[in-house]
Amino acid sequence: MRWTVHGERSIYDSPWLDVRLADVELPDGRRFDHHLVRVRPAAGVAAVDGADRVLLIWRHRFITDAWGWELPGGRVEEGEDPAESAARELVEETGHRAGPLEHVLAVRPSPGLHDGIHHIYRADGAERIGEPTDVEAERIEWVPLASVPELAARGEILSGSSLSGLLFLYARSVSGG
Repeated sequence: MRWTVHGERSIYDSPWLDVRLADVELPDGRRFDHHLVRVRPAAGVAAVDGADRVLLIWRHRFITDAWGWELPGGRVEEGEDPAESAARELVEETGHRAGPLEHVLAVRPSPGLHDGIHHIYRADGAERIGEPTDVEAERIEWVPLASVPELAARGEILSGSSLSGLLFLYARSVSGG
């Protein structure tokens, strides 16, 4: 059952997000205002080495006041291809240059609230080329892909997009795919 959108207007707009109010109608005829957020796409990369380890960052997120492992990533800049964004973010956040990239997932973290899409790439390895220029992580480590389910169960992977990408790659590795 599809909702009808009669229009929407911006309540707050910034370079990061646009909070909007949509005039929507349900199939049964009920009509009301629904809040939503429009955001730029994001891209992240899971660099996996020959030992089946993935390069992760350990960082604090002030909004939830929690620490966790994440894939390096960030927003796609205007006119930038998501693969270029993922590779750029890996260099900025870890000091590593990605090997060949493969698009593995497009995750919509919360489609009932915002239109954001997160592109997740897998890189065959990554070469250290220097220090991170965008210091967001307390630690940068090669973490065994096999440890992902345990890290997830302990609540140590906070980002839903990182978790989706890592579990996808873990499942693919155990299935031989």
